[in-house]
Amino acid sequence: MAVVVAALVQAAGDDPFSPGSAVLSLAVPAAYKDLIEEAGHACPEISPNLLAALLQQESGFNPNSKSPAGAEGIGQFMPSTWEKHGLDANGDGQRNVWDPEDAIPSAAKYMCDSAREVKNVPGDKTANMLAAYNAGSDAVKRYGGVPPYKETQNYVKVIAATANSAPPTGSSGTPANSGQASTALAAAQKMLGTPYSWGGGSASGPTKGTCCSPNGRSGASITGFDCSGLTLYAYAKAGISLPRTAAAQYAASEPVKPEDMRPGDLVFYGSSASSIHHVGLYVGGGWIINAPRPGTEVRYDPMDMMSDLFAVARPTHAKEI
Repeated sequence: MAVVVAALVQAAGDDPFSPGSAVLSLAVPAAYKDLIEEAGHACPEISPNLLAALLQQESGFNPNSKSPAGAEGIGQFMPSTWEKHGLDANGDGQRNVWDPEDAIPSAAKYMCDSAREVKNVPGDKTANMLAAYNAGSDAVKRYGGVPPYKETQNYVKVIAATANSAPPTGSSGTPANSGQASTALAAAQKMLGTPYSWGGGSASGPTKGTCCSPNGRSGASITGFDCSGLTLYAYAKAGISLPRTAAAQYAASEPVKPEDMRPGDLVFYGSSASSIHHVGLYVGGGWIINAPRPGTEVRYDPMDMMSDLFAVARPTHAKEI
């Protein structure tokens, strides 16, 4: 199963499961940068970028996050998991899941422990480690790799894409300016009417996609764009490279307040940062341009086309190409 997930990521244009740079280059909150840089060297199986990508996926770097299932803190530990893996990393006499000084090193420790527990499982070692963090090492052992759980497969794929989306040395990492946003929007508008293709689209334009969407639709015979393929292409025309998936694009963006929205900003849909499933480009007046779903074309839609509008954001740590 890990091979299937790796193939999906590779088809989307990412280097699947490199742990990422030994030096932190993803954009993270300044308060946690040193913690992630240090904890990201806890064992050879992880890196600062991989740890940062995991924390972004788990909580969006929110130390007060609590999931409906009861997972807590920036590393989203279940109480039983925290009891086993939690550290008093700052030496204050308490193991506090809500304190990033304890929780970030504990997340790194849990990643390392997971890597050791599944080291003999076939397939990609990093993919198996991430799957173990999400679904437990027993599930990875039982299925001989990444379990066939949609949530876990998406979790592994998005973290891998995010960890490898960092800017090269010397990149400014500043938000896209208004000129770049306008160029991206104009590029997307020229693609109006282009067919939707699951997995389709690259920096060069429409491409044949892959199989299969959650409803079983294949893009393998259709030349076009999916939602994140369109935004990736549009910003490539503005000289900015985005990650391939919608969730990874959010991780590479800076949220903007409603009153600060401008044409070309990215509009994301999902119930949380880790469950983002759709992205479009803001046009103005409450409208976006997007590739909505199989069977449709690139078109304009109102921002409230879906009930789970999550955020509007501006690409920040994209790289120049």
